[in-house]
Amino acid sequence: MARNSRRGNGLMKSFILAFLAQTSLVNAQVAEIEKATNASLLWGPYRPNLYFGVRPRIPKSLMGGLLWTKVEDHSVQNTFRHTCEQHELDGYGWDEYDVRSGGRQTIHDPANHIDITTEFIKFPGGEHGGSWGARIRGTPREDASPDLKTTVIWYHTLEGIGILQAQDVAEEAGAEGDVTLRGHTMELGDFEIKITEGKGDHPQTGHPSYQDKPLDRTFVHSAKVPEDALWQTKAVLFSQLKSEIDQLLPKYGDENPPPPAQIYTIKHQPGLGNIHMIQKVFEGAFEFDILFSSASAPQPITSADLTEQIKSVTSGFSSRFTEIFKPQPPFLKERYEEFSKSLFSNLIGGIGYFYGDSRVDRSYDPAYEEDNEGFWEDAAEARSRNQAQFEGPTKLYTSIPSRPFFPRGFLWDEGFHLLPVLDWDADLTLDIIKSWFNLVDEDGWIGREQILGAEARSKVPEEFQVQYPHYANPPTLFMVITSFLDKLDATKTDTSNSRVLAEKSYYMQLANREAALQYLRTLYPLLKRHYFWFRKTQAGDIKSYDREAFSSKEGYRWRGRTPRHILTSGLDDYPRAQPPHPGELHLDLISWVGLMTKSIRRIAVYLDEQDDAAEFAKYEEAIIKNIDDLHWSEEEKTYCDATIDDYEENSLVCHKGYISLFPFLTGLVDKDSKKLGPILDLIADEDQLWTEFGLRSLSKSSIFYHTEEDYWRAPIWININYLAVQQLLNVAQQKGPHQEKAKTLYIALRKNLVNTVYNSWKETGFAWEQYNPETGKGQRTQHFTGWTSLVVKIMSMPDLEGGHIRDEL
Repeated sequence: MARNSRRGNGLMKSFILAFLAQTSLVNAQVAEIEKATNASLLWGPYRPNLYFGVRPRIPKSLMGGLLWTKVEDHSVQNTFRHTCEQHELDGYGWDEYDVRSGGRQTIHDPANHIDITTEFIKFPGGEHGGSWGARIRGTPREDASPDLKTTVIWYHTLEGIGILQAQDVAEEAGAEGDVTLRGHTMELGDFEIKITEGKGDHPQTGHPSYQDKPLDRTFVHSAKVPEDALWQTKAVLFSQLKSEIDQLLPKYGDENPPPPAQIYTIKHQPGLGNIHMIQKVFEGAFEFDILFSSASAPQPITSADLTEQIKSVTSGFSSRFTEIFKPQPPFLKERYEEFSKSLFSNLIGGIGYFYGDSRVDRSYDPAYEEDNEGFWEDAAEARSRNQAQFEGPTKLYTSIPSRPFFPRGFLWDEGFHLLPVLDWDADLTLDIIKSWFNLVDEDGWIGREQILGAEARSKVPEEFQVQYPHYANPPTLFMVITSFLDKLDATKTDTSNSRVLAEKSYYMQLANREAALQYLRTLYPLLKRHYFWFRKTQAGDIKSYDREAFSSKEGYRWRGRTPRHILTSGLDDYPRAQPPHPGELHLDLISWVGLMTKSIRRIAVYLDEQDDAAEFAKYEEAIIKNIDDLHWSEEEKTYCDATIDDYEENSLVCHKGYISLFPFLTGLVDKDSKKLGPILDLIADEDQLWTEFGLRSLSKSSIFYHTEEDYWRAPIWININYLAVQQLLNVAQQKGPHQEKAKTLYIALRKNLVNTVYNSWKETGFAWEQYNPETGKGQRTQHFTGWTSLVVKIMSMPDLEGGHIRDEL
C-alpha cells in the first residue's frame, strides 16, 4: 500500500514538474515574442497628426518633427506646414509603409510650389530598439519659379528625464556641415542624431544681412521651454522668428529690409536644451538625412546605409503586399494595385502612440441612469455642471481614422482598422488590442474616444472632450479577435502554413500556438470585465412593459441618447424613435452584443473555460431568439428598433437602412433563415438601399433621407458596406435557398464599392470618410484612411464571377 502511495506521489510529482517545465517554456517563449515585438515596434512615425513626426513607444521621451515653407514673400505664417490640416495640400500620405521596417511618403504642396518626400527606415540591433534614418527630399513643382526658396526645419524635443545637446557645426572636425545632437535617457541609453548637410543650393541674397547670417550654413537653435509647450513647436518657432525679426528690421530700416529668405531664420545658438530646431534654407531641389544611432547598436548608421536599406524595404514591401493583398479580378488593370498599396500603407502608417491625461465625468448623477422620461434633458443639465476631472495619464498604441481631422483613438473604428492589419501583421494587431484593453477600468469601461493629453485635445471641440463611464461604443475589437482565432485554426490544420509563419516576424503568435493561448489567457479577464460591463450598463427594459420574448433579459439600449443623436452607437444622426424613451430597445446594439457573445464564447472554448462557455452559449441563444421576438416586423418585413408608444405599449419603429441589416451584418442570421430573403430584397432595392456606388445608409424612400445633418441619413459608408460584402460572400459560398441571390449581390456590390473609392482617389488624391449616393464622390473628412481602407480587403476577396476562390491565410 505504501509502495503504491509512493508510486502515486512520484507520478504526481513528475506530472507537476513536467507541467511547470512546460509552463516555464511557454512563458519564456511569450517573453521572447514580446521582447522582439517591442524592439521592432519601438520607433516609428507615431505622431500621425504631423505631416512627418517620429517618436518611440515611450511615454515621455525623444520626439522629432518636420516643418517647411516657401520664403519668397511674407506669407509664411499661412504656409508653414507642420500639423496635418484639411484642404491644405493636393495629397499626401504613405505610398509604401511597413511598421516594422519603414517606407516612403509623398506630400504635394501647391501653395509652397514643392513636393516633399519623406523616407523612414529602421535598423534593428542593440538593446534599445535599434537605430533609424529619415531622408527628406524636396522637388519643386512645375509651376515653381526657377529660384524657388524653401526653408526647412527639423526639430527634436525631449520630455521627461534625460539630456540632449547640440554640437556647434564648427566644433565638429570634418563634419562638412553636418549637425550632431547627443543625448541620453534611461529607456534609450546613449544615442547620437546626425542631421546631414545634404544636397542642394542655397540662396545668395546679396543683402548686407547675409554677412551676419549666410544661408549656406545650417542654423541650430537650442532652448529650454516648459514641458507642456514642447508639442507646440510651431508657436515656439514663431516666437523665435519674431525675436530675430525684431532685431533685424531696426538694423536695416524699412527702406532696406532683409528679403524673406533671410529674415525668417532662427538664431544660431546650439547647446543644451529640451528643444532643438535645425534650419536649412534651399534654392530649388534639396535632400538631407536624419540619422539616429543608438549607442547599443553594432555601429552608427550612415547615409550610405540608409540608401541601401531604402531599396531593400521598398522591394520587400512590394513582394509581401502582392502575397497578402494582391487585388483579384476584376481589379487587375489600371492603378488598382498602386491604389491598394496606398490605402493600406496610410492605414498602417497612421498608427500612433499617445500618452496623456483625459477628461472623465464620474459624478454618477442620477440623471445618468436615463430611466425617466425626459432623461436626455436631465443628462444635458448634468453635463452643463462640468464635473469632469482629469484622469491618467494613460497610454495607447492605436491606428486612427484620419490624420487631419481625427488623429486619436476611436474604439469602434479600431476594430475595422485592424481587420486588414491582422492579415499583414498578426503580432502588431494583438499588441494594439492589448493596448486598448489595458485601458479597461475596474468596472470594465473603455472610453469610446481616447483624447490623451493637451496636444490631442487641441483638435477636439471642448463639448466633445469629456468621456462618461456609462457610455458604450460598438465592440468591434471582438471581430478582430474572432478573425485571429480563424487564422489560428487554419495554422493548426495546415502544418506547412505554420512552418512558413514561423519564419516571419509578423506571425510569431500564430506560429506558436501555446504563445497565442497564453496571450488569450492574459487578455481574457479584461474581455470578460468589459463584456459584463456592457451587458449591465446598456441593458434594456423588457419586464416593465408588455413584451413577449424568449428571454426577459436580452434587450439593450444605448445610453447617451438625445432626440437627434445616439453618438455612442456610431451612427450619430440615424433616425430613431421620437421622442426618446427609457423603454427603447435598439436593434444594432443587441446585434453587437450578440457578436460579442459569440466571440467571447469561442475564446472560452479555446481556453477550456467550460462553465463560462456554457453560460455564454445560453446568452447567445437568447439574444438570437430575442432579435426575432423583439425586433422583427412582419408587416414591414424587416428588423426594427422598438420603443414604448403613448399608450405605454410596445411599438416597432422601422427606418429602413443600415439599422435594419444589423442582425445580418453581425452574422446572426442563418443562411437558411426565412428572414434572409427580405433582407436581401432590401439590399437589392434601388428605391431603398442599392446604388451603383454602394449601399446607402438610409432608404431613399425615407422621409428623413438627406435631411438635417445628413451624416448617416443617405451617404455610403465603407465599414458597413464591408460587413455586407463579407456576409454576402459567406452566404454565397454555402448551399442554401439564398445562395444565388447572395452571389449576384456580392459580385455587384464588391465591384461598386471598390470603384467608388478608387475613382474618387484618382480624382482627388484622397480616401474619404463617406461617399455621395447620387454621384459616388468622396465627401466630409478627407484623408480618411481608417475604415475606408477596408476596400483593400474587398479587392482581395474572391472573384465569384470568374469562379475563383482565393485561399485565406
